[in-house]
Amino acid sequence: MNTIILQLFAVGFCFAVVQALQCYKCSIGVGDLCITSKTTCDAGEQCYSGVGQAAGFIDVKKKGCLAVALCNRTGEVNFPETTNTTIYTMTKTCCNTDLCNAAPGLPGTSGLSLALATITALFVANIMV
Repeated sequence: MNTIILQLFAVGFCFAVVQALQCYKCSIGVGDLCITSKTTCDAGEQCYSGVGQAAGFIDVKKKGCLAVALCNRTGEVNFPETTNTTIYTMTKTCCNTDLCNAAPGLPGTSGLSLALATITALFVANIMV
């Protein structure tokens, strides 16, 4: 009975830890260059990758956390913000797993990490009993 309780606690702990969504953050990137760091999203936010064009031909990119209500939309970025002078347009696409807004071609790594963490927690729980 204690083994089952400990295993449930270990699995629950894994899911409690992953509730805070981790995303890559890049304030602004040009072309293929987007220097990223990791950030933790607030409640009601998801990871996003933004792709757009400035002046009609310069590719710009952004990554980070975004309110769910603003996901999967194309919008204009004005400067200064109170004017109608559009600097660039950007489409922001959201996802909801840890570090899912990585560079294209690297999807699915977060699901594998979660599976390995869960299996490791169960293994450790069995050893402790």
